[in-house]
Order: sequence, then C-alpha cells, then structure tokens
Amino acid sequence: MKIPSCYAEGIDKAGALDADLTSLYIEHTTVGDPLADALIDELATIEPEVAERFVSAGMDQDEAGLAGAPRRLRDFFTDLEAIPSWVDFDSYMPGIKMFHRNSPLVLAAFVGAVLIEGFATNISKSFFITGRVRDSGVKRLRQNNRHMVEIFMPGGLLREGDGWKLSVRIRLVHAKVRHLLRHSEEWDLEAYGEPLSAAHLGFSLAAFSARLLHHMKRLGARFNDEERRSFLNVWRHSGHLMGIPESILYRNEEEALKLFEVGYLCEPEPDYDSIAMANSLINSAPLVAGITDRVSRNKLSQYVYRVSRALIGSGLADDLRYPNHSSFGVLPWFRLEGHYNRVLERYFPKLSGKSNYANFTGLLEVSEFDQKGISYRLPEDVHAEHSAEW
Repeated sequence: MKIPSCYAEGIDKAGALDADLTSLYIEHTTVGDPLADALIDELATIEPEVAERFVSAGMDQDEAGLAGAPRRLRDFFTDLEAIPSWVDFDSYMPGIKMFHRNSPLVLAAFVGAVLIEGFATNISKSFFITGRVRDSGVKRLRQNNRHMVEIFMPGGLLREGDGWKLSVRIRLVHAKVRHLLRHSEEWDLEAYGEPLSAAHLGFSLAAFSARLLHHMKRLGARFNDEERRSFLNVWRHSGHLMGIPESILYRNEEEALKLFEVGYLCEPEPDYDSIAMANSLINSAPLVAGITDRVSRNKLSQYVYRVSRALIGSGLADDLRYPNHSSFGVLPWFRLEGHYNRVLERYFPKLSGKSNYANFTGLLEVSEFDQKGISYRLPEDVHAEHSAEW
C-alpha cells in the first residue's frame, strides 16, 4: 500500500493508540466507491439533463423512465435493493423520537462542533477546492439539514422514503466530485490520497453520529441508552446507503468513537484550507437563519464562535484562527438560555424567537425544500461557481 504523504506524521501517533485501526484507516484513504465511481464515469459521457432523468427514474423505480439507461445504472440500484442483515427498522423509532425532541440542539452541535472538527482534517480540501461551502454555503447547509430531517422521519430510510433517496443522492454527488477532482490539476493524489475517500466518509459518519451525541449532551440534550443506540443505527443505515464500505462502517458507539479518535490522529494539522472552511461555515450560519442585517449577522456569528470554542476546545479554536473569546462558563450559560427560551415559548411565544440562542438552535428548521421535488442534477464543474444549480 502506498501511503499518501500527508499522513506520514500522524501514523505513529494513531498507531500508538490502535495499530490495526490505524492501518485500516490509512488503507481506506486510497479507496473511493468503486460501484458509484464506475457509474459516474459512464454518466459523464452523456448529457447532464439525460443523466439526471435516468437517475431520477432509478430513484423512483420508474421502469419506463429507465428505458435506454446504462446497464451500470440499473446494476447500481439493484445492488441498493439488498437490505443488510443488521438493519432493523423497528429499532429506529426511539432514535427518531429523541432526534425531534432535541432538534433545537442538533444543528447547534452539528454546525458549532461536528462540522468544524471535520474541517480541521483533510476533509476540508475537497470542499475548499470546489467552493461548496465558500461560495454556496447557505444552499449546501440547507441541503444537509433536509437530509438529516428526512432520515429521522418514520419510514424515511425505507426504499420509497426521502431519507433513502437523499442518502443515495449524497453518494452520487460524492462520486461525481471525486470524478471532477481526479481530473483536476488542483488535487494531488500522492499527497492526499483519494478525494472524498472511504476513510473520510467513515470518519464523517462517526462524527455525525457518536461525536454529535457527545456535543448534544454538552449543550443540554437528554436521551437514554436505547435512544442513543437507535440514533446511531439510523446514521449507520444512512452511511451504508451513502456507499461507506462495511470494512470502515462502525457497528456501535464504541467503534464509532474509536474510529473518530484514530482518524483524527492520522490527519495532518489544520492548514489554510481548514481555517477558511471552518470560518466560512460559522459565518454562513446567520444567512441560513435568514438574517441579512449586517449588525445582527455579526452578533450571531460571534455568539456561534463562543459556543463553538467551548465545544471544540481553545487549542483547536486557536489553530482555526477563531476570535479570541473566553469560553469560561459558555456552555452552562447556553443551557440556562435553553431553559429560559423554553419558558418564553410557553408563556410569551412572540418573544421567544428573537435571541441569538433561538436563531442558532432554529437552524434545523431551515431546510432546502423544493416544491418540484428532490433534484438529482449533479455538479458539472470542479468549481461550484462554474456549475449549474444542483
């Protein structure tokens, strides 16, 4: 195995914690998604509108619409029809209920910590090159919100559910971005390994599930052991649909947290790309919330910076060039604000939506819904600004 050069320094640190998992992680930095990648290579030879129509037909199980579609497309969807033996739809309900009960804190933890910790790794490079958050961050964050909401709907991960379709859509988008980056002079395969590698996707899923639970708890979320296992199972099923291979797809919370820890140690120190992406994300939050006034946007951004620093720690916050706020007492105060806001919602609903806390924790309510339905158009250019809307 040829090890991408950027991981040379991290291997020893991670190996001291778990040598086998370190080897597995590094191995998967050179792996993409063979089935989806082969499909995208073939779809790249036909007109984007035609490819979108075929993908849409496959998602909707429209046999008439699949007439003339490439054989690889049919094989791709046939492969997805197989449900893994570990899937138990009945076990998802406790996690679904917990998600909606704690929904005000889900996006706060997601934007303020989980995505930031992800961008502190080489995951930031593909996003920085494509400009997906830098130039079209509001739309991308709203799309992420929509995916999360749909997988945590009852039946969302059934074949006909929008959570199923959006998970598979993400898989195809990842494959398309991999295709574009491989053909771009801006991506160095020898230095960084495969763009949007299986290692990074497995790491991200561990962050979206187990690490998200950790940060939600610190923000005041409440859940029991059954609910946390169920929450992890929903994400695991979505990860399977997103094309993460079983070899690096966690089976339980312990495995997810260990994968996150080892992967983080393998990754190089945050660089300019990480700094740009983390700060772009936080400054996108007010726009996602629909706040356009400059003063109000700045106030909310500074609020998010404080909460984020308290969650990720001052060391990483300093590495990412955060404003030099103190994090002392921030999380206890955040939890107190949550209690106060719930009182306002109950007795003075007109006042409850005007605070920075309400705006930050209300991000999940702002999702990318389109009355025309889910779009299956894929990016056409490695740079977001040169692509048609997708």
